[in-house]
Amino acid sequence: MTDLTTQNEFIARHIGPRATDTAAMLDTLGFDSLDALTASVIPESIKGSSVLGDQPGLSEADALATIKAIAGQNQQLKTYIGQGYYGTHTPSPILRNLLENPAWYTAYTPYQPEISQGRLEALLNFQTLISDLSGLPIANASLLDEATAAAEAMTFCKRLSKNKASNTFFASQHCHPQTLDVLRTRAEPLGIEVVIGDEAAIGDASAYFGALLQYPASNGDIFDYRALVERFHAVGALVAVAADLLALTLLTPPGEFGADVALGSAQRFGVPLGFGGPHAAYFATRDAFKRDMPGRLVGVSVDRFGKPALRLAMQTREQHIRREKATSNICTAQVLLANIASMYAVYHGPVGLTRIAKRVHQLTAILAQGLSKLGLVVEQAHFFDTLSLASGARTAQLHQQARAMGINLREIDGERLGLSLDETTDQAAVEHLWEVFAEPGQSLPNFSELAASVAGRLPHDLLRQSAILAHPVFNRYHSETELMRYLRKLADKGLALDRSMIPLGSCTMKLNAASEMIPVTWAEFGNLHPFAPAEQSQGYQQLTDELEAMLCAATGYDGISLQPNAGSQGEYAGLLAIR
Repeated sequence: MTDLTTQNEFIARHIGPRATDTAAMLDTLGFDSLDALTASVIPESIKGSSVLGDQPGLSEADALATIKAIAGQNQQLKTYIGQGYYGTHTPSPILRNLLENPAWYTAYTPYQPEISQGRLEALLNFQTLISDLSGLPIANASLLDEATAAAEAMTFCKRLSKNKASNTFFASQHCHPQTLDVLRTRAEPLGIEVVIGDEAAIGDASAYFGALLQYPASNGDIFDYRALVERFHAVGALVAVAADLLALTLLTPPGEFGADVALGSAQRFGVPLGFGGPHAAYFATRDAFKRDMPGRLVGVSVDRFGKPALRLAMQTREQHIRREKATSNICTAQVLLANIASMYAVYHGPVGLTRIAKRVHQLTAILAQGLSKLGLVVEQAHFFDTLSLASGARTAQLHQQARAMGINLREIDGERLGLSLDETTDQAAVEHLWEVFAEPGQSLPNFSELAASVAGRLPHDLLRQSAILAHPVFNRYHSETELMRYLRKLADKGLALDRSMIPLGSCTMKLNAASEMIPVTWAEFGNLHPFAPAEQSQGYQQLTDELEAMLCAATGYDGISLQPNAGSQGEYAGLLAIR
């Protein structure tokens, strides 16, 4: 009889053994069905009932239509929340030739350098990008996110600080709130006290083994940390700086004002918001500290013919070698996202990145001047892309009005609000913001007049003097054709599932089907800010609710957390829960 459904076509295309293959294997084992085989190998004491339910599955086309409908429940407002997450344009050749290319997204951890040279080169580019922008000589090949990178910096400072008597870590109140939350969670079981305060009030730093500062500050301020860093160093403490990569194209890098560690997110280099992730974090430090640095490190070596080759370096730091004494876990990385950020820098080059940063900053300066003309108080004297406004009694009404006009602003408190511009901001967006803040009857500022007269608001003493991205790779592939060919050349140097099976086994050794990957690139999922109001993320909430229910049913547990950003962080969260 003709099959009138398409529900099993997806399974047939992705489960390797055909019916004849299955029958042959069962015959060899002496069973006539998979049920009989299962019944013979699973003890009665642990045998359970099915958790799959009685509902039939969807066809591949129906599943895509269903997920599209769920995505449609998310509301895409123009977001100026900032706080470490910013709008960005993913260049189309990177979207098509990297993110959507199985030669890149199905490749495995590069344990075997002989089949990983292309990806290793892309990651070396990422390390070079981070080292150049941060002003520190060595950078890793990514971490999971900015907040956990900050937590790694805290334990890094604890290991290396000369102030051994201290068990207290200082974190600036100007850090992103989510970073401070993760620091507290990570510190408590380690017996570390985290003191959160105003760094400007620190006179005696002897109580601390290390410090975390934000540059620029979460509220938009740009502080000169040079004297403060010297005070920490004078007592043997180390200083980590969470820095915005785009701002570092214009500002003095942390390494040049004495920071021991620079860390942060590479999200705004072409990686969509994605409701908070995944995004690649970065971590850079001084050469003297490299053996305590967390994360993968790509190094230049030679092959057996004496030719240059790349490999994962300093693996004696890693868990699979040093076990409980390790300072790194090789799985704690975001390679695909780091490669997107890497190629974003390759595609734009130093001139292009600086142009984007200058445009974002100048639009912010124009916006600030216009807001002042409308009677708002801008709290920052110096800023890059973020403003805090003393909005007083109008605050709640302004948030409400902004959302009615399709805009999200940052909620600070009942008297103040914030906003951050980004690569996607243009003249029309600035003028739309003025409309939000204008009182009834107020005339709007003239954009052209302000654009011709407004000066930049970066502090003169902190303007970057050193060059960035002088390596040829960042100065060659600026046309779409050149970048496409470069990505193809790198892909041809590696082995992924688009070519063959990979000679390693792991929990990550699977092919994510094209239909499973397609929704990742939809704007309905990619353009949502993690701190957008809950009513704007109903699609994401439905997805997470359904997934949690499925996983609870499959595992037999009553509750579950989807927050860990990787298996390694899930293990850490599990240990904390057990504790």
